[in-house]
Amino acid sequence: MKTTRRTLLAMALSAAALLSNAALAQATVKVDGAWARPTVKGQAAGGGFLKITGGATADKLVSASAGVSKAVELHAMSMDGDVMRMRQVDAVEVPAGKTVELKPGGLHVMFMGLNKPLQAGESFPLTLRFEKAGEVRVEMKVMTQAGMPAMPMDHGGGKH
Repeated sequence: MKTTRRTLLAMALSAAALLSNAALAQATVKVDGAWARPTVKGQAAGGGFLKITGGATADKLVSASAGVSKAVELHAMSMDGDVMRMRQVDAVEVPAGKTVELKPGGLHVMFMGLNKPLQAGESFPLTLRFEKAGEVRVEMKVMTQAGMPAMPMDHGGGKH
C-alpha cells in the first residue's frame, strides 16, 4: 500500500509541476484578438493577425505552426514608395509589459502552402513558440476585419 501511495504522490507532484510550468508560460505573455483573413480557392497563402502583451520580462515570438498550411512564417510588410514589400523575419520582439500588434500593413503571420481555403466563420488552432514562454496555443477566427475588404494576400511570387 505504501508503494501505491508513494507512486500516486509522485505522479501528483509531477502533474502539478507540469501544470505550473504551463501556467507560467501562459502568464508570461498574453495573446488576444487572433484572426485570419478568408482566402479564395487556389490562393497559396493567407495572413493572420493578433496582439501579444509581454509579461514581466521581455520575450520573442520565434516561430509558429498550424495544421492549415505546410508552413507558418513571421512576416513584416513595409512600403517602399508605391511598392509594398513583404519579408520574412526571424522573430518578433515582445517588450516586457508592452503590447505588440501583428496587423494588416505591418507584422503578421503567414500561412504558406494552404491545405484548403480559409473560410469566414471557421477557426483553427495556431501554436506560437516564444523564446522564454514556450508554446502558447490560440484559436484563429477566420473573418474579415471591420472596414477592410477580404482581399487575397499573394505571397506566392515576387519579392518578400
